[in-house]
This record gives sequence, structure tokens and C-alpha cells, in this order.
Amino acid sequence: MAHRRHLFSLQFGYALRETLRESPYGRRQLARDIGAGITVGIIAIPLAMALAIACGVAPQYGLYSAFVAGFLIPLAGGSRFSVSGPTAAFVVILVPVVQQYGLAGLLVASVMAGVMQILMAGMRLGRYIQYIPESVTLGFTAGIAVVIAVLQVEDLLGLTIADMPHEFAAKVQTLALAAPGLSLPSVWVSAATLVVMVIWPRLGIAVPAHLPAVMVGTLLAVALSSWGMPVETVSSTFDFTLPDGTVGVGIPPLLPDFQFPWQRAQAGEAPLTFSWALVQDLLSAAFAIAMLGAIESLLCAVVLDGMTGKKHSANSELMGQGIGNVVTPFFGGITATAAIARSAANVRAGAQSPVAAMTHALVVLVALVSLSQVLGYLPMASMAALLIVVAWNMSETPKALHLLRSAPISDVLVFSVCFALTVFVDMVVAISAGVVLASLLFMKNIAEMTRVKELDENHKLVGQKLPLGWKLFKINGPLFFAAADQVFSDLAIRSKGLKGVVIYLDSVPILDAGGLLALERFLASCATQGTRVFLADFQFQPLKTLAKAGFAPEIYPCTLFPTLSAALEKLNEATGVVDEVGSGTRRV
Repeated sequence: MAHRRHLFSLQFGYALRETLRESPYGRRQLARDIGAGITVGIIAIPLAMALAIACGVAPQYGLYSAFVAGFLIPLAGGSRFSVSGPTAAFVVILVPVVQQYGLAGLLVASVMAGVMQILMAGMRLGRYIQYIPESVTLGFTAGIAVVIAVLQVEDLLGLTIADMPHEFAAKVQTLALAAPGLSLPSVWVSAATLVVMVIWPRLGIAVPAHLPAVMVGTLLAVALSSWGMPVETVSSTFDFTLPDGTVGVGIPPLLPDFQFPWQRAQAGEAPLTFSWALVQDLLSAAFAIAMLGAIESLLCAVVLDGMTGKKHSANSELMGQGIGNVVTPFFGGITATAAIARSAANVRAGAQSPVAAMTHALVVLVALVSLSQVLGYLPMASMAALLIVVAWNMSETPKALHLLRSAPISDVLVFSVCFALTVFVDMVVAISAGVVLASLLFMKNIAEMTRVKELDENHKLVGQKLPLGWKLFKINGPLFFAAADQVFSDLAIRSKGLKGVVIYLDSVPILDAGGLLALERFLASCATQGTRVFLADFQFQPLKTLAKAGFAPEIYPCTLFPTLSAALEKLNEATGVVDEVGSGTRRV
């Protein structure tokens, strides 16, 4: 228990502690952090609202997440510059949860995911995330981007759809059937927002494009409404009820209150009863949230390390993400993780430490309390346009196209499977299938690298011809379960009718349980036909495997030698042949 407490203390707040330890933190650094935090906070406010809406909940729950998780995660985490909050990657997971269980189910699943992330940090699993292939990551992020883009079409065009189906193909069909009823004012607002989002970065102005884009969309919506062409806004779409029974529209101008996640519900929803059955029902979604949050946050940290030259602590970052996702739902905040775009903006704005990300959370808090009425004017079409741009950016289309053009067919296959499963089935299935498929293809490629070579005529290695009835074979590559059966089956065929074989093993780095079993079957086959076996020059790991398994060469016609020279010398002594090269025998 003491060890676990010590481990927790080492991981908690790693980034903040390392920043303060490396260099003095003064007014200059604080001023830069505050400036960066204000910049990122401005970006985060409309995005947090838009992402909450995309998940199927009211916009204030996105702001709660950006405030609570956005403050706790940098305080406790392991990346100096990561900015956390709602992200587009979660939309594809959270929408089905909200549709089936409501806001309460989403919050409970978020808490469960946070607990899983803390356990992952405690087991020090952060570094293993890097073993997920890029083809898998690109496949499911591109699939998520497509799903997000399709989900925005309804608000982007101002369509009226009573019941949106769950399946992707049915969604597309429903949108296509509803398209003739589009609202021209909504289309004009979304188009204006998109144009500003595309053109603004080319102007070289330091202000993030999100702010002017939303302002232009809002002003246009106000103008159109005054001319008798109303556009759906946050205030016209969402309402709330205060504790005293007061009903309002838009976003409540209050701090998030503490409430058990399963008891919190939106208008038209009922609270849930916490039970083991509910936990079981949400376990799959929670696992997907935990894994995706871990992948996104650690990928973000790696990107930021490349931008700044600093190093993050993977397990500390997982710890921070877990703490944030456990605490935030008790205050109404939805699932959070590190956001690459906001984090990169944080670095470019001059952030020096996690204080910048914590400042961004306070900016969101100020906006929530003092600007809630103004935020209610934001058009739904502008929110959808923002997410269209987010979806395009997260799709990493240039990278995906480059992979399809230049990568091996195995990577293209993995990418295609992950993409298709994410869009048409489920992201949990997509990641699982992608990792398994990539692993199988990788093992196949590695297994094909393990070869058997006959060295009887290699005079650099063997000083003379081997005695009649003997052959020398060299195995190159790992002897693991996927390769060993084929290798030793080949050796068994080549060994038939021989008096003995020398097997040179200095190029075998790995011997696993499957490889050992195949070796023992080969030796038993040689014992049956009276063929002696000399095994020469094991590396350390194969020797360790033999020792741990209690391998006994005496039960086979088998002898182990430390070097090939020793094996050949023994062979010459046993057969009465004089070695012309003697001690000059060399390894290759």
C-alpha cells in the first residue's frame, strides 16, 4: 500500500513539478502563460459548446467539462502544454450512449473510463500506447471524422428531422430525404462561418479563426432574423430549469453544482438508478472512452514534445486524464481528453507551463458566468460549421492518402478495415479488429523472415567438408510460435536419413514457448530415426527460455555447445576427422 501511495505521488502533477524544478518561474513566465491561456480559452468556448451539442447534450455541459477537467488535468498530468476538454474524437462513442441512456449514462460511463485510466497509470501502461500502429490510428480517426461531418449536416443545412437513426447508412439516407427542406438562412450562416474559417488563417492575424468566424456567423444570423428569416440559435434550441424552478433558455449563468452523475438529467430525460447492471451495460462504452482518451492524450503529448523539445510522462498524463474524468462528471462535465489543436495553439501562443492550460479553464468559467446570455445568440449552423472544420483537421487526409499510395498492402488493409468498421459498425470493434489484424500481419511478416540455410559448403565458416551423413544448418530469425513450426518441419524433412545435424543458432534472438515446443518435437523426431543433433551458440534469451523450462538435452540425441567451433571440434573427434582449420573456425 505504501508503494502504491508513493507511485501515485510520483505521477501526480509531474509536468507542473518538473517545470518548477528546472527553472525559476517568475512574472515573465506567468504573463506568457496567462496570455496563452486567454487565447486558448477563446478558442475553447465555442468548441466546447459545439462538441457538447454534437454529443447530444446541452452546450453548458461542454463548458463545464472545459472548466473542471481543463483545470484538473494540467494540474495533475504529465504534459506541460496539453489543453484538455471535450474533443471531436469522442462524439462517435458518446452519441449512442446519450441516445440510449441520456446525459446520466454518459456521465457514469465517463467516471468508469476515468477509473480505468487511473488503473492504467498505476500499472504503468502509458508507454504501451505507442505500440498501436499508425494505420490503426489513421483509420479510426478518419472514420470518426466522417461520422462527425455527417452528424453536422442537419444543423449545417437547417434541416428538421424528427428521429435520426443510429446506423450510419440510415443517417445518410434520412439526411438525403430531408435535404429538399433545407433552410436557406442556415445555409448562408454556415457558409459564411466556413469561409471565414478557411480565409482567416491566410491573413496572418494572430487572433484564432474560431472567434471571427463565429462572430460573423452570429451577426449574420441576427441580421437575417431581423429581416424575418430566423436562424436556429443556442437559445432557441436549448432551455434549462434552475433549482428554484425558474425556466430559462440558452445557457444557465451558474457555476456547475455537485451532483451524483446518475442523478443528473436533461429536459425530457429521467435520472438513472445506479446498479451493477448499469455498470455492466456501460462497460464497453467506458472501455472505449478510456482507450480513446489514452490514445488521444498521449499522441497529443508526443506532438507537443516534438514542437517544444520537452518530454512528457505518459503514466502521469494518464493519471491526470483519469482524475479529470472521475471528478468532472460530478459537476456535469462530459468526457474530456487532450485536444491536439487547442494544445498546439497553446504552444504557439507562448505557453510556458501547465498554468496556461489552467488559465484557459478559468477563461471558460468567466465566460460561463458573465457571458451566458451572449453565448445564447450563437447560431447552430455556425456550431456545425466549426465541427466540419474540426472533422477535416482530425481526419489527417494528406497523411491517409500518402499511406494509401505508398504503404505496404498490409498497412492499407488495416487502415481500410479500421475506417470501415468505425463508420459502419463501432469504434471499439474498429480499434480491436485493427490492432489484432495489424498484429497478425506483423507476425506473418516476421515469421517469413525466419529462414533455414545450409552451410556445408561455406568454407569461411567450416574449415573442411563435414563427415559423411552430417549437415550444418543455420537458423536466421526469431523462433516464436508463428515461425518455429515451419522452420523445424523444414529441418525435419532435410534431416531424414542423416547420421546427425549441427544447428547454428547465433542469429536466433528469441525463443518462446511455441518455439521450444517445436524444437522438442523436432528432437523427438530425430530420436525416432536415430539422427544426432548438435545445437550451437545460443543467445542469452533462448538459453534463458531453455533453463526456465527445465530443458534436458540428455533425453534426446542432442548436445548443446557454447560455440560453433566447439560443436565442430567435438564432431571431428567423434568421427575421427582432423579439422584442417582448427581454432580458426569463425562465426558469421
